Amino acid sequence: MDSTWKDLFATANGEKAEIHGKLDAAIECGSRKFQHRIYVADITDLRILGLDFLQKFNYTVDLEKNEIRTGGEIIPLFSANAEDSNLCSLLAKEKTIIPARSECLIQGVPEVSGKF
Repeated sequence: MDSTWKDLFATANGEKAEIHGKLDAAIECGSRKFQHRIYVADITDLRILGLDFLQKFNYTVDLEKNEIRTGGEIIPLFSANAEDSNLCSLLAKEKTIIPARSECLIQGVPEVSGKF
């Protein structure tokens, strides 16, 4: 973990969460694809993009219209209980200890809850 980052951060609802690790991930948002560093933590808030991501890639959030915009593209937002959602939380398939200052790929499984 970078020494410039603390082991805790505040979530969108103001709670503190421990950072378990980080990874550079490929993220698709609308028709755009990005490489962005994400931090791994136990967060229960569904589908929240970080403000750092939205600012870095010049997204505009319009909560009144329930959409985000970038360039000429409009991407509709949906609530966490949207029935047509194909998103879910992932859990590590087995407990894995990753040594400090290293990274690895691990197998994950979808968390089974609600209608996912």
